[in-house]
Amino acid sequence: MGDPADGDVDDAFRAILEGLRTTLPGVMVLFAFLLTIPFQAPFTDLTSDEGVAFYTSFIASAIAVVLLIAPSAHQRLRAPQTGVKRQSRAHLLFTVRMTIVGTVAFAVALASAVYLVTALFLEQRAAAVGTSLIAGLVAWAWFYVPWSVSVVNDRDRVIGAASGRG
Repeated sequence: MGDPADGDVDDAFRAILEGLRTTLPGVMVLFAFLLTIPFQAPFTDLTSDEGVAFYTSFIASAIAVVLLIAPSAHQRLRAPQTGVKRQSRAHLLFTVRMTIVGTVAFAVALASAVYLVTALFLEQRAAAVGTSLIAGLVAWAWFYVPWSVSVVNDRDRVIGAASGRG
């Protein structure tokens, strides 16, 4: 049997894959939507800013798709038949970083898509406000909340250890 820490790494990797199962459909829907836009008649009527928003969203969503699907591909390639050890802390840390970058890319894609769609129907000022609100909400919900909870948990762990309770 392997080191008990190996099981922790494998469990953490499985947890990442489970989380990606809920994230990927949203990324894929946005990417599919963006793939259809150039084939619509009004696509040629996009302003320069709208074209930049489209291209930014398209490329960022493609990057997100690649990075967020990669851990699943890694898991298949690292399966027992390849002889590559599945439980690797270094691989887990690399996967975590890759999913964070993929999530940032998805946030950029989402904000750019919000700008594009809003700019098509409202003036650019409204598009900028809507995009800023969505970008702020994403930054708060996807990044600040998990970070702040982690900081509080770390602080509580240190306080508990210092007082002899942890």
